[in-house]
Amino acid sequence: MFKFIPSIDRYILRLVIVPMMGVFVLAASLLLLDKMLRLFDFVAVEGGPIGVVFKMLGALIPEYASLAIPLGLLLGILLAFRKLATSSELDVFRAVGLGYMRLLRVPYIITGVLVAVNVALVFYVQPVSRYYYEQLEYELRSGALGASIKVGEFTTLADRMALRIEESEDNGRQLKGIFARVANEQGQVLSISAREGSFLATSDSPDTIILRLSDGTIVQDTGSRSPRVLSFTRHDLPIDLPAIEEFRDRGDAEREYILPELLRIGWDRNETVEKQNASQASFNFRLVEVVMMLLMPLLAVALAIPPKRSTSALGVFVSIIMVVSYHKINQYGEDVAALGRVDPIIALWGPFVLFAALILWMYWTVAHKPGGQPIGALETASAKLGKRIGKLFKRKRGRADAFVAPDAEPAE
Repeated sequence: MFKFIPSIDRYILRLVIVPMMGVFVLAASLLLLDKMLRLFDFVAVEGGPIGVVFKMLGALIPEYASLAIPLGLLLGILLAFRKLATSSELDVFRAVGLGYMRLLRVPYIITGVLVAVNVALVFYVQPVSRYYYEQLEYELRSGALGASIKVGEFTTLADRMALRIEESEDNGRQLKGIFARVANEQGQVLSISAREGSFLATSDSPDTIILRLSDGTIVQDTGSRSPRVLSFTRHDLPIDLPAIEEFRDRGDAEREYILPELLRIGWDRNETVEKQNASQASFNFRLVEVVMMLLMPLLAVALAIPPKRSTSALGVFVSIIMVVSYHKINQYGEDVAALGRVDPIIALWGPFVLFAALILWMYWTVAHKPGGQPIGALETASAKLGKRIGKLFKRKRGRADAFVAPDAEPAE
């Protein structure tokens, strides 16, 4: 018996880990892909290098992971116990005296590990990575010259130069089709066109770079009827970098505060009421999202077991709806509490108590009530709806067959 128990744990661990990792990777990938399309469009509009997109996506991974971890945990346990239930293995385990809590030993160990990971993410890693994302976005909008010059458009630099570039290759290192209009200190205007060019840094001044042009022409307006025209093989054009304001310090929004900062600001009487409300709302939101993970195994078991002689997957659909709805309710509660309209305890822990009571009732119905089915009414309604849809398709198919014309007989 001593050797039999660990084999069950290893078996359940294998059943849980595989779908859990699959759901986690799938959910995180879908969220990142959706954001990636918007970031590519944003970077293309701002004229920045493509590598910035992947840096910004990397900064968003902790935020998306904190959403994908609870969903992966729930569906991993749910799919594992659903497989046990549909293959009748769950009945065998219960017949030999193994209850649900014994079978949930390994899932709760996994839950404990993921809770610790999620605490580190939402209270420490996620705020810092979010600030890094905002910093990258700021630098892309107004930072480097390569990100501020848009291909195919005129860009004004230092109020004395207009620059236009037709093509940009190798992440902005190689420029083609360059046109510049420069006003010098004597009031003269230079119109410069070149076949290609590249930006070079200077060691003399960090605020100035060199645009090295190749194979071009300079047209100098001298005020007379005939302007002065010069051709060149190589010409260095100094460009003053636009002034860049230093990016703000971390903490402009409450989601950028780590745990010690939230505790200090939220309960510091010297802070403004608005900052106290926002910090307390953010702290309770993060905490309630983590604590709810402890009830995910119970919810998974309650929704994993279909009715007898049924392979219905309605529980999987219901579980996703419940988790997403609860997350949205918490987001609304955080916004309301941040405005000071409702106390954070009521706005965030009130839905938690109701949701926890619902989960405990569903688990008790499955585990301690013979033949209990917490979503039995939904299962019955789903089965009836499926039968009606099946009959409707059969009627339409029969009518279509009736209208098929018989083969014409050959004429005598």
